[in-house]
Amino acid sequence: MELEKLRGKIDKIDDEILELFQERMKIAEDVLEAKKNTSQPVLNAARERDILHRVCSASDNVGYTKILFNTIFDISRTHQNSLLTPESALVDEIRAAVKNIKTDFPQTPVVACQGVEGAYSQIAAEKLFDAAKIMYMRTFDGVFNAVEQGLCEYGVLPIENTMSGSVTPVYELMKKYKFHIVRAVKHRINHVLLTKNNIDIKNIKEVFSHEHAINQCSEFLKNNPHIKVTVCENTAIAAEMTANADRDDVAAISSSACADLYNLKVSGQNIQNSDHNYTRFICISKKLEIYENADKISLMMSSDNKPGALYSILTKFSVSNLNLTKLESRPIAGTDFEFMFYFDMDGNVKDEKVLNLIGQLEKGRSSFTFLGNYSEIG
Repeated sequence: MELEKLRGKIDKIDDEILELFQERMKIAEDVLEAKKNTSQPVLNAARERDILHRVCSASDNVGYTKILFNTIFDISRTHQNSLLTPESALVDEIRAAVKNIKTDFPQTPVVACQGVEGAYSQIAAEKLFDAAKIMYMRTFDGVFNAVEQGLCEYGVLPIENTMSGSVTPVYELMKKYKFHIVRAVKHRINHVLLTKNNIDIKNIKEVFSHEHAINQCSEFLKNNPHIKVTVCENTAIAAEMTANADRDDVAAISSSACADLYNLKVSGQNIQNSDHNYTRFICISKKLEIYENADKISLMMSSDNKPGALYSILTKFSVSNLNLTKLESRPIAGTDFEFMFYFDMDGNVKDEKVLNLIGQLEKGRSSFTFLGNYSEIG
């Protein structure tokens, strides 16, 4: 009975909190109108600091009180911003793309991939397009440059692996070139060991492969410490190097498709650390294209290096009832512990709530990139 009485008291307090919260949100709307009349911004940092000082000074637990009121501030600001029409060059560009939304994904374009014949990017391109003409570039930057120069319409590149994480150089190039993702595909990666002749693993002295494939096969290499590891640009290039080598004691960590292409033998099957090894590949375009049934949005942005900065960003997603499917951070080169954050979320920019959030996230942020709104095929 004592527990029920205590719960009754909590229920009464909760009802009072709800009533006061709703009243506060209504007043926040009035505050917004007053600010609009005097051209004041939504955020008033000095006012928020004054409130925090006042309530924390009167609190028995400063830490919890600060969290509570910072959350209230975030919700209030998000609500106020949701009542404003986001205005920026980016939002205008997205609105224009929505007006020209496309229904049929192209099937016979010219597409650039990194590597040579047999590369995983080529396999991904063939999943994305029925009959694309594929150009091969030596580097990721070469793919972007080919699209930039108009040599091809699209590029296909790896963006994320379930074992080794995000492909950071591709994210950096997306920001540099201001390109957009128009579609994505998930491909299961099955690394095999390719040799010129079907020789025993103990007789292999050197193996060629891309650094991500090497990381994904680290257990195999750990168990064979006699094998020297040589990093190259691509797993298909590794197969080509093995085929052209004047030695029989070299091998490539590559795909089984490259065995036939380069007349090699499979000397080891499934040598990756885990069978659950998938890579997401993106199709990039110079211009912003949005197709019907686009349901995934990718963003990247920096955050202030101060307590609660990331929490404030996440609150905006939560209040907007949008589901984050990826959050990853990477250090920004040349800075003291500043980070770039990669976000994926479910949504479509035809939804005004989603577009409003993008406008909020971009506003006042020196580094923000809208990567695209697209669909992913499995």
